[in-house]
Amino acid sequence: MNEDLIRTLLNRVKGGELPVADAVESLRTLPFEELGFATIDHHRDLRCGVGEVIFCQGKTPEQVRSIFSVCAKRGGNVLATRATKDVALGVIEDFPGAVFDELGRTIALRQVEANWSDTEITIVTAGTSDLPVAHEARNTAEHLDQRTRLITDVGVAGLHRLLAHHEVITESNVIVVVAGMEGALASVVGGLVSCPVIAVPTSVGYGASFGGLAALLAMLNSCAAGVTVVNIDNGFSAGYSAAMINRRINGVLTKKNASNDRGDRS
Repeated sequence: MNEDLIRTLLNRVKGGELPVADAVESLRTLPFEELGFATIDHHRDLRCGVGEVIFCQGKTPEQVRSIFSVCAKRGGNVLATRATKDVALGVIEDFPGAVFDELGRTIALRQVEANWSDTEITIVTAGTSDLPVAHEARNTAEHLDQRTRLITDVGVAGLHRLLAHHEVITESNVIVVVAGMEGALASVVGGLVSCPVIAVPTSVGYGASFGGLAALLAMLNSCAAGVTVVNIDNGFSAGYSAAMINRRINGVLTKKNASNDRGDRS
């Protein structure tokens, strides 16, 4: 339950539309809710500004379906990651409005109208094979009301492809770079821009890539100072972190614009 829903609930009590006893019942499971196999953290949205996201890997389709239902019935948006088609079909049966991205392995249900960011998060992939992780990052950021731009297949084997997007990347507030193999693209992008770069190593590559370890180490050892790194194939964490940065930037821009509209001067 997020702040807006709680405000609505309290206003309904204040206006006499909702009995106090019913409001208390609605808030009874506010901190968390026990399902036996899971403990749902309903308070996370109030603490962090983002509700709990469901990690489907390792859970049965029935468990995911139950968790998704509990989260959705509280009226907010719901996101599930690492979902298989079988898991998604069960969720969509309960919530026909849910959208399954098979490539990104995410299930997203939007129940609250989006308040889209003014600025975009730029997501760049080294190769087409990195798209599943990039889609997870994009879907996560868009779940958090952030507009995104996806630039694909511009890795270091042909840097002219990246430079064709030079204007876009240099004007970005935050960039997510998704790359496997030797993971060099993150350093290249980091050396071109003045914004934070979130690097995502992927498990794409031949044997000596060690399932993404080579890319991870290359990114961690980047000499580009603005590069930070998330775990292998962790598009969710990259999209989430980029969204937090872009939210702050948009908040500052909104306050600045409001100040200018009033004619305020420092």
